[in-house]
Amino acid sequence: MNQLVNSTVLSNFATVQRLDLLRDPQNSLFIPVEIYHEIQEAQEAGYTFYFDFERFLHPFSAHGWLKLVTTNEDELLLFTSLPAKLHPGEAACLAIARNRHWGFLTDDKAARLQANEWNIPFSGTLGILTLAVENGLLTLADGNELLRAMRIRANYRSPIDDLSLLLSR
Repeated sequence: MNQLVNSTVLSNFATVQRLDLLRDPQNSLFIPVEIYHEIQEAQEAGYTFYFDFERFLHPFSAHGWLKLVTTNEDELLLFTSLPAKLHPGEAACLAIARNRHWGFLTDDKAARLQANEWNIPFSGTLGILTLAVENGLLTLADGNELLRAMRIRANYRSPIDDLSLLLSR
């Protein structure tokens, strides 16, 4: 299933230089133009973990695996119907996900509530880290170290500090 990702999840993984953990060779990962604008603003504000971000982004890089997407007319109508408390990036992700039946990666509580209301499949930073451990891309110790680093460097407010609480038994 194609998925969209918002800037909070991107920031968490970019901060620890592990955007590669978001890559799924079997499914495409997209960011709306609104999220890309947020990243550009972060670059201009000096957030160094986003410098060179374009090397991951298609069409800016031939090897980019994150794909830029724009909203169509139907999605713009959905976008404008969403509560104002949602940032434009989250609203764009939700509108596209609902219209195209895609998944959504977010840690934003309001965006998750709306995704749940619209039956949009979603996950976030903890889900991605847990899946990486379950799939053998990370050891549990490495996953917990990345989580700790995200909490320190990205100010990620995780409800847990040990991924073993989420692993399949």
